[in-house]
Formats: sequence, structure tokens, C-alpha cells
Amino acid sequence: MAKKVEVKELLNAGVHFGHLTRKWNPNMAPYIYMERNGIHVINLYKTAAKIEEAGEALKKIAASGRKILFVATKKQAKDIVSDKVAKVNMPYITERWPGGMLTNFVTIRKAVKKMASIDRMKKDGTFNTLSKKERLQVDRLRAKLEKNLGSISDMTRLPGAIFVVDIMRENIAVKEAQKLKIPIFAMVDTNSDPRPIDFVIPSNDDASKSIEIIMSKVTDAVAEGLAERKSEKQAEKAAEESAESQAEKEVKEKQPTEEAKAEPQVEKAPKKEPKADKKVEAAPVAKEEATAEKASKKAASKDPDNLTKIEGIGPKAAEALVAAGVDTYDKLAKSKAEKIKEILTEASSRMAHLDPTSWPKQAKMAADGKWDALKEWQDKAKAGVE
Repeated sequence: MAKKVEVKELLNAGVHFGHLTRKWNPNMAPYIYMERNGIHVINLYKTAAKIEEAGEALKKIAASGRKILFVATKKQAKDIVSDKVAKVNMPYITERWPGGMLTNFVTIRKAVKKMASIDRMKKDGTFNTLSKKERLQVDRLRAKLEKNLGSISDMTRLPGAIFVVDIMRENIAVKEAQKLKIPIFAMVDTNSDPRPIDFVIPSNDDASKSIEIIMSKVTDAVAEGLAERKSEKQAEKAAEESAESQAEKEVKEKQPTEEAKAEPQVEKAPKKEPKADKKVEAAPVAKEEATAEKASKKAASKDPDNLTKIEGIGPKAAEALVAAGVDTYDKLAKSKAEKIKEILTEASSRMAHLDPTSWPKQAKMAADGKWDALKEWQDKAKAGVE
């Protein structure tokens, strides 16, 4: 993260205030500094370290192009989350959590598509052909869908991670993410169990000031990741354009002019004819040389493929695969599931539960450039499992 998290800043926002000691969860003991006046005080040095750790992970996910779903339905958090998250163009849920939002994602997408179909009805004039009562019913349905699902209308596939404010209130969201092995980031208070959470941020999840400062740090990290992705795309585009223009220039320099082509026809000397053939053949040879040079330049500047686009591969799993030499879609497509499993288990015991059965199949589609087919497959599959 660009700006380091200051402990004094967290202290002023009241991030250190926990719950009453009688309401504590013993699993939060490593994050508790002391007890005062019957209330647990959170260790802010650990909070600052955890914010930076979570920020780096979120930055990588955002840079990979995956969406991060923010969940906060409690009154004091919903407005803050919606304002902060909307600025970085990420999906969020601040009303009621729709059951099966993740585990039954296909059905949720159908509801989102229903909104789009109603909008089309209004544009093409079909809406005006309905009776007054039917128009009223359609308007009410549209308003209800917009309220509950409008913020996730751009989320066409399962998110790369979820961020939760108050895991006790959003326990259904946490369980669904656990079931699909989606990384969970969360603000965890002293009355909550941090064990199901992948990236714990020990903090006060009740005070609006505390929520606001944590959300500011988190969304700043996401914004950095998005900016990185944008600059990488621009650099790649510029490199491709310069390579193409250079290749075209070389072809034009080597290609004979029209006058040079006409010259052998005027001269009758037989000795000149072989030179004319050589000049005529120079153009395709030059083109082949330019194409080969362009391909070699592109191959030399190519970074490892973004393996997180494969459903089921998170940032840590992608790092493990790249470290093992499986850094492209083509290599992943040719790898066996058993070998991938060994690589993940050796890298970290926490990744031993991952199921790589479908990864080679998805990687094959990605390597062949069949992104629409891959996206359709991922929408139908659940967490990369058919």
C-alpha cells in the first residue's frame, strides 16, 4: 500500500474498542491487548499490520481483473460502504443478503437480467402497450430488484473475494464463500470467531468512524490495483503498436519500388533477370522476417499469463503454480490434476483442499482464446466444479 497505516489514526477513530469481556470469543485472544472497565481493547499494532496485509492481497486481486464483493447490511455501515465502494466500481450488498447469492449465482443472474429486460421494454415501447395495473406491477418489481441487486448488476461471474463488515451478522455470506472456497476479508470484533476468515482485520465493527477508516484503507488498495491494471494494459498496447509500426517500416524499406520492378522488363540483357526475381522475392521474405521478429519481440516481452482468470485459482495458488514453472495457460492445460495438486500441497498446506480437476480444461479454452466459452462455462459451474 502506498500510504502506511498509522496507529494514532486508528486510535483516534476508536478502532481499538472491543465488546464487553463477558461477550468475547476466546479465539480472538491473540488480537486483544488488554481489558479495561469490563471492555476488551484491541491491539492496534496488529490491526495496522493486518490492514496492510489485506490491502496487498486485495490490490493483487483487483489488478488481476477479478471483482471483490463488499457486504455490509448493518445500519451504521451501509452508507459508508456504498459511498466508498462505488468510487472503485466494485459490487456491494448493503440491503438484505439474498440467500444463495454465491452458491446459487445462476438464479441471481437471472433476476439481474430481468431488470435489463424491463429497461429494454421501456426503450422499445413495449412497456406502454401494457395496462395501467401491469405497468405499476412491473415498476414495483423493477424498484425492488434495483434496491436489492442493482449494485451487483455488473458482476457477471463469482467474485474473486468478499469483504465483510461484522461476520456474525453476515454469517450466511461467510458460509457461502467458505463453501465455494472464495477468499474472505473481514472486520472482526472481539465477540466473533476469526477462524473461518482468510484475512482478519481485528477492529471495532460497530462504530461508524472505525468502519469508515478501515474502508478507506481497503478501497485505496483496490484503487491502486485497478490503476496498475490500467497502466499495464496501456503499456502492452503501446508496445504492440510500436512493434507493428516497426515491422511495417522494415517491410517497406526492403520491398522494391514500382520503378525497380519495371526496370527488368525494359532491359533485354539476360543477366539482369535473376536480380529481378531476387528483388520480387525480397518482399515476402522481408514480410516473414518482420513477422518472426514481431513474434519474438512479443514473446520476449510477454509476462506470465494471469492464471487467476481460471475459476478456482486465487492469487496464492497462482503464485505457487508460477513458481513451479506453470506460468501460462498452455502449460496449465497440459498439466495433470494430480501434478497440480502436488504443487499446491507442497507450496502450502492451506491449499491442499483446492480441487484442480477442471483447471486444465479451463486453461485450454483460455489458451485457445475462447473467452466467451470459458465465461459461459464458469457461469454454469460452481467454484470451478461442474
